[in-house]
Amino acid sequence: MLTVTKSVKFDAAHVLTNHQGLCKNLHGHTYRVEASVTQAPGDESDMVIDFKDLKRTCEEVILSRFDHAFIYDSSSAGESEIAAVVVKNGMRAVAIPFRSTAENLARHFFGELKARIPGLCRVRVWETPDSCAEYAE
Repeated sequence: MLTVTKSVKFDAAHVLTNHQGLCKNLHGHTYRVEASVTQAPGDESDMVIDFKDLKRTCEEVILSRFDHAFIYDSSSAGESEIAAVVVKNGMRAVAIPFRSTAENLARHFFGELKARIPGLCRVRVWETPDSCAEYAE
């Protein structure tokens, strides 16, 4: 069985409300998202998916929305207040209905990409060069 992976990067800010560590403060990351696609059982072709198509879909689903944005939990009053200031000043904010942990983002990106990429098997979200969360089916 063959599996291919495409990696895309974006910069964004977030805050983790109710976190006890430093991430309770507003901060940013250069995120790297890896989307992996596995060849369908019985498929004997020598290409799982065109890397260009995989990249384009990742750009449309993830980068076009999240790059250079403040990602915030819409259920958090404090984060929503920060987002209102961000938007009022002409900057980008992206509301999500959960905390913006790498784990939750991996799960969310997987769901968004799975609807458009047959064979998607894993999404990794790297917050730093040596720390990532993975969601797989």
